Amino acid sequence: MTTTTPSLADVLTRLNQNQLAIAAGLEEVAKWIAERGSVDVQKHVQEVLTTLDGNAQAIEEGIRGLGSSNDR
Repeated sequence: MTTTTPSLADVLTRLNQNQLAIAAGLEEVAKWIAERGSVDVQKHVQEVLTTLDGNAQAIEEGIRGLGSSNDR
């Protein structure tokens, strides 16, 4: 039986997918909180989501860079 070790790009892609899933769940919670009148908490969650989004974009760019460096 052969086992395959995932590449660094594969692992980072999975981590990025997890980050995106967490952000989506957090966005749902923020919406729920805002609907119940806690606008301050919802605003803070939105700020955190902005950070997650920026980091996700940087991670995606880094993963693409890994892929292109492997093509050389």
